[in-house]
Amino acid sequence: MVPALRRRGLLALGASLVLGAGCLRALPPSAPATPALPSAEGIAQELRSFANTGTVLHVAAHPDDENTELIIWLSRGRGYRTGYLSLTRGDGGQNQLGPDFDARLGVLRTQELLAARRLDGGRQFFTRAIDFGYSKSPEETLRFWDHQQVLADVVRIYRQFRPDVVVTRFPVPPGSGGHGQHTASAILAVEAFKLAGDPHAFPEQIAAGLTPWQPRRVLWNAWPGRDGGLDGQRFTTDIAGTDPVTGEAFGLIAAHSRAMHRTQGLAGFVNRARTGANEQIFIFLAGEPASADLMEGVDTTWGRFPAGAEIDRLAAALLAGFKPDDPAASVPAILELRTRLATLPADPLVDDKRAQLDRILQSCLGLEIAIGTDQPEAVPGESLRIRYALGHRAKGATVQFTALHSPGLSGAKFTTASSAILSPGQTLAGELTGTLLPQTPITQPYWLRTDGTTGSYDVADPRLIGRPENPPAMPLEFALTVNGQLLLLSEALRPFAVIPPVSLAFNSDSFVLVPGAEKPVEVEVAAARAQTRGRLRLAVPPGWHVSPAAQDFNLAGSGDRARLTFTVTAPATASAGHVTASAEVEGRSFSHTRVELGYSHLPRQLLQPPAQAHAAAFAVEVKARQIGYLPGAGDAVAGCLAQLGCTVRPLTGADLTPEKLAGLDAVVIGVRAFNERADLKDNFPGLLAWVEAGGTVIAQYNRPNGLLAPDLGPYPLSIQGPAPALRVTDESAPVTFLAPDHPALNTPNRIGPADFDGWLQERGAYFPSSWDQGHYTALLGMNDPGEAQLQGSLLIARHGRGHYVYTGLAFFRQLPAGVPGAYRLLANLVSLGK
Repeated sequence: MVPALRRRGLLALGASLVLGAGCLRALPPSAPATPALPSAEGIAQELRSFANTGTVLHVAAHPDDENTELIIWLSRGRGYRTGYLSLTRGDGGQNQLGPDFDARLGVLRTQELLAARRLDGGRQFFTRAIDFGYSKSPEETLRFWDHQQVLADVVRIYRQFRPDVVVTRFPVPPGSGGHGQHTASAILAVEAFKLAGDPHAFPEQIAAGLTPWQPRRVLWNAWPGRDGGLDGQRFTTDIAGTDPVTGEAFGLIAAHSRAMHRTQGLAGFVNRARTGANEQIFIFLAGEPASADLMEGVDTTWGRFPAGAEIDRLAAALLAGFKPDDPAASVPAILELRTRLATLPADPLVDDKRAQLDRILQSCLGLEIAIGTDQPEAVPGESLRIRYALGHRAKGATVQFTALHSPGLSGAKFTTASSAILSPGQTLAGELTGTLLPQTPITQPYWLRTDGTTGSYDVADPRLIGRPENPPAMPLEFALTVNGQLLLLSEALRPFAVIPPVSLAFNSDSFVLVPGAEKPVEVEVAAARAQTRGRLRLAVPPGWHVSPAAQDFNLAGSGDRARLTFTVTAPATASAGHVTASAEVEGRSFSHTRVELGYSHLPRQLLQPPAQAHAAAFAVEVKARQIGYLPGAGDAVAGCLAQLGCTVRPLTGADLTPEKLAGLDAVVIGVRAFNERADLKDNFPGLLAWVEAGGTVIAQYNRPNGLLAPDLGPYPLSIQGPAPALRVTDESAPVTFLAPDHPALNTPNRIGPADFDGWLQERGAYFPSSWDQGHYTALLGMNDPGEAQLQGSLLIARHGRGHYVYTGLAFFRQLPAGVPGAYRLLANLVSLGK
């Protein structure tokens, strides 16, 4: 459905609705301003969509894989229920806008997809699969993901959404999507097609209320000139067109939709809209072949349901009689259609259509609801006051407010009299008060509430699987009657978050100690409410010790903070685990840290994960003490260097002169700095002059596209080449020591094969493809299974009296996780020449 037709709030429409005195003043300025109700053209489009019962599901692996041109054509051009199933949330991708990676990046990319769907009209679905980084084969992907679990999720979404046709973005073997996860998404789409209609497949879903569903076919939306070696029946379709609501070309809207993937550097797609014809290729993969159209043989009318012919007749009459200048005139016909629709048995598609018809009714009434509060965050057990206002502009319709309910509140009361009549052009305002249920969970994305595996999130409630985000923390249900017919409208207080009375934050994401040593660990306690007192404790891994056992805190004001320091002692032997902070407040234990993700193109995201830090004890020495750090796209390497006992000084491009770098032992350049920093190119000669005088520089990886500086080192080296060929995705790939006597592998820590155990996600990426072998020494060789060895992961050149290091090794990923070998190797690199 077209996003513009979702329920809207009064605050955006003060000019178009005659409001009763004081209505908007009754709502706080923080109340969310939502888009306007749809135009008459938008209502007509929804009526056409209601009459169409076709459903298409587009399937791929990641955010930004989807064909937004196809989605908008299906949803707005054809009027189908259209969904996009991204198997992952893009957790393993890059972030070109900030320092948030992994799970945090997955949250951001989820929101980018939702923003894209609001533009192109699709719905969004996910499985529990984690994007674990680049994969070179579908076999590796399915091994990491837990093949059967992700397959079960795809089957679940087929049974929930009930697509007539499934369209993959990538081919099945022998074709290749260029990424193991791409190809795996197509494999799973076809496998799920064969199982979704079988009641014996994943019977736990059937027992929980889902019913089998058999799509008609699976097609691959192929690229021109690339058929993946598949010889299935194929046809082409021109999907160019114009949005009937806005008059904009589908290609333009699709380009803006795709441009929402800004963390992936796709903002420029707003200037790359396709114009003219848009021939798309569809190749048969499974089910019944089609020769000319996706929906061949599919009944997209209400005739697919018993007694559906009458609904077809009523829907056609409703559309034919719709008056753009008087939408309220359609209310009696809508109510008649609602009555007939209520006689159909329960079915996911019918349920969707009932909700769609209710939205059409609300739009024709001009019925608007505004919700606000001066408490956008609340602690469980706390009193809450919510303000609301309702109004409509439908002359001739009798609209009566009967009740307001919220399952999130106990003792809820609303101030508006029940059975209150809403007169056209006037506003009914009131307040809902109650107590936030004490057992209300703290706001946290449902897939991040518990630890999963390397390849899959853990979701305790299977009813949430597939959803793009949490159900609203504060849902509200307004009960009204329209000409005597009950209308239930589900709204939500947004933004609203459930928070703990205190949030906890360690002074570092990881703590590194040598065995038997002790280190101070600081925890900041921040009060969300005044007069908060309690007791803070640390839990440490087995064999570790913490002193004192607990400390009390007493915070007088909301927002007050206290820093409490504990001493943590490591065992005498190597060990690793987590340190967890928890605060007991009024008999309840809370262990949450607060993370706010603020990106200009997305709504603010609040994460409240467990208050944990990595703790690792292992033998490590470092000779360098004063380190300069030049940030790139963002990483945690500077903080990890501090854990080695180094003093880290942040740098800018202007600091890259021998005079300003004096006193530093080494300079570390952040990830993708050569892609991100315009000040690096002009100041790079000064940095090299400092190296020539005896300094050491460690440059971390960069991407070949979008380099802002032509030179990545004092001597030629290139990172140009196909990305898959310049990375090692197997984090356990054997490592060959090409220069075993080099100081970087021996001083002050002797590096051996064991130092590459326990690495996460990958060895590294964007290795140099060529370099001046007369100056650079390649230290390490490694490769993915079945591939030629790559020798560009760690290059070191002597330059004058100093050292220049260029590395594609994934230090930025390993160090925050406390991987010992990554720390030991980095300690050697910053200590070169010491």
